[in-house]
Amino acid sequence: MKIISFAIIFVMIFFPLFQITSMRLNDLERAIQLTNRYDVVMKTAVQDAANVMNDTVDQDYEPGYGSKKFFRANKERAVETFYRTLALNFGVNGDAVAVGNLAGYIPAILVVDYDGYYVYSTESFVDTKGQTQLRPVWSPKKPYSYSDAQGNIVQFSLDDFVKSYNKGTDRWVQGKRHEVASQTQITLLKDPQTFESVRRQSIISGIQNDLAYVINRHNQYATRYGVDYIFTLPQISQEEWDNGIDDIGIVAFVQGIPVGDQEYNNYAFGGGRLQKKKTLYATTDPRTGIKYYDRDASKLPGRVEERFENEKDAARYGYFPLTK
Repeated sequence: MKIISFAIIFVMIFFPLFQITSMRLNDLERAIQLTNRYDVVMKTAVQDAANVMNDTVDQDYEPGYGSKKFFRANKERAVETFYRTLALNFGVNGDAVAVGNLAGYIPAILVVDYDGYYVYSTESFVDTKGQTQLRPVWSPKKPYSYSDAQGNIVQFSLDDFVKSYNKGTDRWVQGKRHEVASQTQITLLKDPQTFESVRRQSIISGIQNDLAYVINRHNQYATRYGVDYIFTLPQISQEEWDNGIDDIGIVAFVQGIPVGDQEYNNYAFGGGRLQKKKTLYATTDPRTGIKYYDRDASKLPGRVEERFENEKDAARYGYFPLTK
């Protein structure tokens, strides 16, 4: 009897714990699956947005630039495409209210243009009835700017084209770095290595500061969207930033979407390159469950699930090259 009694007591005590643990593991598995799905949706939306950034009314280079990287980013179409892809994948396409609610989880979208950047974020305004409303708006273009101790100003681009203000002569000069260097006394322009280092760091620092501000400001508006979450600029590696400013592109942030008892947070870079490598297409073989990628989508054993710009990114997400 004692053994039976102990067995009954053991079952009464530990069976509920086993059930709770099992339920917790099931919830965790579902959360992981949902997070992976959101990763795919996010990456696809950003890359779709990047792919249309080069679609402009006037594709000509502006006089005086003469750069292979100069190309005005079609930021409006990029954001429209980003939201359309998200809406399609979340099953809310055509539902303006649902798409508006989705915007509450997107504190900022950044567009990297040739000679400056834009931030698309929520701002408040007072309507004609005196009511405070929220709407996403574009910031003015913000130049990639640097100033030295002598009061000289250098406005960078995504390559070595610059616009500079020489304090000593009180005039602006623009052109390639080496051309402007010979016409001014700005020390930064004299050494190409120092110039490149300062150029990159100035661009990245300016972008980071503005993103941190608008993402933090989004906390003021989040409750209006019904979102209970503290938005902050995530840690992004120097390598990702360096790659992100190599050419025009887009960066989007999604934060606070409920996933089980946690929140989904992610960001994604998309490059709108003029001369970019052919896209890598990826899928999962329905027979074996193995993930493959190839530059020819027609060769894949299933429908395209993801797109990548390079083999490194594809491998990071568990995909293998499709063997011939």
